[in-house]
Amino acid sequence: MTTTEPDGPITAEAPPRVAQPSPRTLAWQRRRRSAARFWKQYRTHRAGVLGLAALGLFALIAVTAPLTVGSDVQSVTSAPGDPLESPSAEFPLGTDQFGRNLLGLVVWGARVSLLVGLLAAVLSVAIGALIGITAGHFRGWYATVLMRITDWFLVMPTLVLAIALATVMTRSLGTIILAIGVTTWPTTARLVRAQTLAVESRPYIERAKALGGGHWHIMSRHVLPNVMPLVLAQTTLIISSAILAEATLAFLGLGDPTVVSWGGLLQDAREAGAVSAGKWWYLVPPGVAIAVVALAFTLCGRAVESVLNPKLGVAR
Repeated sequence: MTTTEPDGPITAEAPPRVAQPSPRTLAWQRRRRSAARFWKQYRTHRAGVLGLAALGLFALIAVTAPLTVGSDVQSVTSAPGDPLESPSAEFPLGTDQFGRNLLGLVVWGARVSLLVGLLAAVLSVAIGALIGITAGHFRGWYATVLMRITDWFLVMPTLVLAIALATVMTRSLGTIILAIGVTTWPTTARLVRAQTLAVESRPYIERAKALGGGHWHIMSRHVLPNVMPLVLAQTTLIISSAILAEATLAFLGLGDPTVVSWGGLLQDAREAGAVSAGKWWYLVPPGVAIAVVALAFTLCGRAVESVLNPKLGVAR
């Protein structure tokens, strides 16, 4: 029985509608949760955290180099000291063959070495991921041709190919990046192709194809997100190899002579006879910097690989 009031019958009010988050908002929430889980697992790897701290320190040094040492540290004509001075209060790491402050040169060289290593690794992983995904998706004669080319690059010495490319091209940072990037991609290509074959064997890929998903949709929406963890781990591992390759090419005199890098400093030390003269301060600082950065990237790569693929069982 309905009760009435002077203003009319009382009716039940509908509950207010709660606004649902948009798909983009839901996607960002999932990404934030995934990043939080990744960092929570990553920080349990002490070696990985140590490597990340070392990389952060080197990155800070490289970014702030124009403020701390200035670009005039590269100048030969305005060198502040005498050639090959031993370490002192004025020059903590001594001077080079032109009288330049070696501490400032090592700090400034971090910019070039880290930049070349990062860009070369990105180029290498991009080529390898593209070839690996397309070879695993299309298969047939296309995959056969790509894999035979990959096998040819695998059996050829990477450093020899990089030296050959750097020799026939102009001496510049772009040449070094290109030479390293186009010779170190085969390992990434084979790993990504194997992962692509595993992903495309799953049932949801068949459902996507049955619903009309094209090649680009399958590769970009289903395969690529599943191989990205592998690509990320491979990138961190290749950066250390790229930095070592850049130092080697610069040491052989194939780098850009107008820029200062750690490998270039070692080349200058060799030309100045620092090895036979016992001028250790000319050799040790850039060599230690190269070794520490390469080790830091390797530690980070192993930690990332362990977090993204716990089956590897990488030690902490």
